[in-house]
Amino acid sequence: MSTEPAGAGRGAMSEHKPSNWNVPNALTTLRIVITPFFGIALLHDGGEDNGWRWIAYALFAVAMITDKIDGDLARKHNLITNFGKIADPIADKAITGMAFIGLSIIYPVLWWVTVPVLLREWGVTLARLSIAKQVVMPASQSGKVKTMAQALALGGLVAPFHYLSGGWDVPGDVVWWTAVVLLVVAVVLTMTSGYEFARDVVRHRRGAAAPADA
Repeated sequence: MSTEPAGAGRGAMSEHKPSNWNVPNALTTLRIVITPFFGIALLHDGGEDNGWRWIAYALFAVAMITDKIDGDLARKHNLITNFGKIADPIADKAITGMAFIGLSIIYPVLWWVTVPVLLREWGVTLARLSIAKQVVMPASQSGKVKTMAQALALGGLVAPFHYLSGGWDVPGDVVWWTAVVLLVVAVVLTMTSGYEFARDVVRHRRGAAAPADA
């Protein structure tokens, strides 16, 4: 006779489904809420107000930090939800997209970078969402480095380092030009990781279309 409590087998076999009401999803939602305020701060007075630029930098930093925290918490505590799968990439692309667009409005030469980067970013995001039910495509190593390079580059350009004075002008210029170099690196990685993603999607679809006994 089994000593196992009634329903224990069914409970062990049932899959735990985390609630959408959890900390990672709250942090993801916070990033979405922050985005318009970040844009307003960045573009206040045409981007010429250093005080508002620092506020924009602080909001951008909070968004990037919470992006790291919510992903770690979701994986560590098995709090990955369908809402998170959809909202997290949208939140990421919203805040970085606002940074690219805002900086391009302030420095129009950056439109040559912003347009292809955003086409790639949103194209990959939409592709991920379209196949999310069939397979979750993990981020490649180059994609992870790309994300970090983008965050550091955009943060360095959002903050008014280039306009510092009173003995801070040289360090400010160093940080500024470092951010410019990182932006170039980020653009290259954005395009190469986009190619890798497209290649992996094609391979997956070919594998799915192949006969099961092939």
